[in-house]
Amino acid sequence: MGLLQDLFGRLVKQPAKNRPAAGYYRLLSGYTPTFSGWTGNIYESELVRAAINARATHASKLAVTVQGSAQPVLATAIKKAPSDLQTWSQFLYRLSTILDVRNTAFIAPILDEEDRTVGFYPLAPAQWDLLDVEGEPWLRFRFESADAMAIELSRVGIMTKFQYDHDLFGESNEALNPTLDLIQIQRKGISEAAKNSARFQFYGRINNFAKDADLEKERQRFDRETFQSEGGGMLLFPRSYEDIHQITQQTYSVDANLMAQIYKRIYEYFGVNEDILQNKAIGDAWSAFYEGAIEPFAIQLSEVLTRMVFTEREQGTGNQIFFTSNRLQYMSNADKLAVSSEMADRGLMTINEIREIWQLPPIEGGDTAIIRGEYYSTDDKLGGAQSDDAESAAQ
Repeated sequence: MGLLQDLFGRLVKQPAKNRPAAGYYRLLSGYTPTFSGWTGNIYESELVRAAINARATHASKLAVTVQGSAQPVLATAIKKAPSDLQTWSQFLYRLSTILDVRNTAFIAPILDEEDRTVGFYPLAPAQWDLLDVEGEPWLRFRFESADAMAIELSRVGIMTKFQYDHDLFGESNEALNPTLDLIQIQRKGISEAAKNSARFQFYGRINNFAKDADLEKERQRFDRETFQSEGGGMLLFPRSYEDIHQITQQTYSVDANLMAQIYKRIYEYFGVNEDILQNKAIGDAWSAFYEGAIEPFAIQLSEVLTRMVFTEREQGTGNQIFFTSNRLQYMSNADKLAVSSEMADRGLMTINEIREIWQLPPIEGGDTAIIRGEYYSTDDKLGGAQSDDAESAAQ
């Protein structure tokens, strides 16, 4: 028994009993339908990891909502968590991380005894094959543990980035390799500079030695008496040495302007900036990041999960899974106060919706809207005025 067996049960086998695979399922792109997770090490770069972490952290704040009554068992099961092993924030964080590192992320359904979807789990397989099982495409996943599982393609959620050559999967991050190479050069330069700062090297000219053997003996003597003594001391050069100079090590280090360009490449590739990484972005700056990075992730995930669990007919009647975020929470306090007062006065937001902006818990009776007394319906005013005129005429 193991995690894979506990989560997916019957899927940890060949495609299906008595339904052997007839071969690989052919794609229009002509690529062989056997794929592997990219072996690049972009997640080992601290700057790249910081960028991916920023995106994943904000994505983990999304709230899930199941709309409609077509899947009551699923709606109840995932109300608080996608599975017994993860919270929604953990699920979203890992899914976003996998997507940024690999540009392809798989979501497998967790099934109950009646083959109904009751949860979700993000997968990061080492290799996956697209198989043809009686004309139906199946995905077979292989993991680093040597375990494998297979499931119908139609039941798997696939999220992608940079999708171009492959019909179903995203490209690798190899386009980032030149930038990562520059970062590695800078890292090595700093490391070598630190090592060389504690090292002293000299060179000089020595006279009065006609034989190479005598010169070698003098070198060994100087090394033995100067550097192999236990007590330390000073460097003493006899008169036979002339023109003694210290060797200054020159280490390569990327200058500040070039390093700023390297950082900019990483920021542009992952759609972040320094304020996002350092949690300084608020208001319009954070809204721009949300719309450019988090909202597309939320939309794609909403569509993928909706397609996984609802039929076309159920989707047509309004059944869906969607993810949202309250962007107003990331405004400055002054902006929050302005929005709260203006929206509350006009009855456009309830008390609890306003409390959510300030990250306060809801209160009993707070799901009603309030409105200032001087606001009234124009229809009511006109109607009241006409009634008064009619009453006066009658008198």
